[in-house]
Amino acid sequence: MLCLGQAPKRYWDSQAEAGSKGAGEGQVTERANQRPEKTRRKKIERRGKKLISGKVDPFPGPAPVPKERRQKFERGQKNEVRSLSKGRLKDRLSKTEEKIDLALNQAARSDLLLAEEAGFLVGDEGEDTCTIAQDDIAEAVDITSGAKYFNLSLSQFGPYRIDYTRNGRHLLLGGRLGHVASLDWQSKQLQSEMNVMESVNDVRRVLEGETWLHSENMFAVAQRKWLYIYDNQGVELHCVKKFNDVLRMEFLPYHFLLATASSTGFLQYLDVSVGREVSAICTKNGRLDVMTQNQSNAVVHLGHPTGESETDGTLWSPNQKEPLVKMLCHRGGVRAIAVDKTGTYMVTSGLDRKMKVFDIRSFKPLASYLLPAGATSMTMSQRGLLATCCGDTVQVYKDVCSTPVSRPYMAHHAPGRVWGVQFCPYEDVLGIGHGDGFTSMLVPGAGEANFDALDSNPFRSVKQRQEWEVKALLDKIQPELITLQPSKLGELDTATYQQRHKERVERLGFDPREKEKFEPKLKMKGRSSTGSVQRRKKKIKNEDQRELIKQSLEMKDRADKERKKEEKMTSLGQRSALERFQK
Repeated sequence: MLCLGQAPKRYWDSQAEAGSKGAGEGQVTERANQRPEKTRRKKIERRGKKLISGKVDPFPGPAPVPKERRQKFERGQKNEVRSLSKGRLKDRLSKTEEKIDLALNQAARSDLLLAEEAGFLVGDEGEDTCTIAQDDIAEAVDITSGAKYFNLSLSQFGPYRIDYTRNGRHLLLGGRLGHVASLDWQSKQLQSEMNVMESVNDVRRVLEGETWLHSENMFAVAQRKWLYIYDNQGVELHCVKKFNDVLRMEFLPYHFLLATASSTGFLQYLDVSVGREVSAICTKNGRLDVMTQNQSNAVVHLGHPTGESETDGTLWSPNQKEPLVKMLCHRGGVRAIAVDKTGTYMVTSGLDRKMKVFDIRSFKPLASYLLPAGATSMTMSQRGLLATCCGDTVQVYKDVCSTPVSRPYMAHHAPGRVWGVQFCPYEDVLGIGHGDGFTSMLVPGAGEANFDALDSNPFRSVKQRQEWEVKALLDKIQPELITLQPSKLGELDTATYQQRHKERVERLGFDPREKEKFEPKLKMKGRSSTGSVQRRKKKIKNEDQRELIKQSLEMKDRADKERKKEEKMTSLGQRSALERFQK
């Protein structure tokens, strides 16, 4: 029967009442079930594991970085922070090491994104790559790469010497009869062009050399008498009369030093940031017309004709008046020198028509090759290719430092006698300056495929160039730090330190570093017996021994942790990436 005043019941009302009755019990049960799950999650999170869809991640934490990729970006050994006693210095060095380690990991990870790879020229079966002409290569490559092969006919003021900027964007040409031009060689846009109008002597070239300075806004020209510095519009900025009769120049970008070699046998260094002469060294080896630099340590390599000293190769630093190393490379003197990017190998060519490869670390010859004629100019690319010039022939060799070479990788005949060659940075291009002008030659695999935008950016704007110049000036390395082994700068000279300590002990009459012998103080009557004094001495001695044992145990634990960490990274690196999806 229906009750008056009450609404009729529907079938869904009964389901709602049943749900409301069991809601309280269900919430209590659900909360009870959630508590152990939440506790379990907290325990797992404390262990450093994360949950993916309710399951434990088999690969916790960030992906491990392979040790081989880290070694590519390492810059020396770590500092021993634990051995320091000063707390503030210890904290500062530990934070610095953490930043270095973070930057190292990020650089190794970002290296995966650099997909560009350097490729070399590969011929067909039975075809020699040195017989392939430049016209055939330009037709086979894309339009942008093919446009990089061109010739500039400048037969009126030649022969020419050339120089590229560090980012490989701009080109500087200097002719023997005074013609100087700077241009953006990729867009073929001329920046400045002039003739210095110097008098010409048959035995002395009017324009012996030219080089860019720290940016494309200034360049130096070694003219017949003095050294001149111009801006990118061809306006003369300075005439440095202390540097006279200059034949060769090299610019050290991280030190802002311009090194010059003169016909009078002087090696001079000019700091272009302040306009001051840093050093002037008389080499006592006569005319200096063979010069290059080691990019890894900024040491200057010079070549000489063999004289009374029986040395035709020397290595120099602005900090010493004597050469760092003297070498006898050839019979008859050195005509060309080239050093690879890493500063490990040096290649020389002499009047005996031989080309020799030296290991700079041990200063021993590794290989010797016989050339048709002595090379007058040599240069090495970022990828280790070697270009040599013999008359009007340019030959490029591949892997000349690591493996024996029987034939050249590529060859090209210039319209005139070659006076200077240089590889363009970050491009597969070899610039050739000859008597008939300039030739841009395509050499596949010569340039580095990826560039560091913070150091050498070919596409930087004016604002970026200004900021880079300010940062480079703040990070300028002092010339006193130029040495054969830059890694030794942060180490302690143990022999000198011990000698100084010995002299100090002789001067004072005692060793100030020696720990004072413990002498217990006499206490009140009845507590300073002989046995009590001996027990106190033994206690102090045991404390010292415990400290030494504690340090040795800490070192052992640290070594075990590093070993386990390396084993764990090795095991993780061997696992497949698809194993994380296994149930």
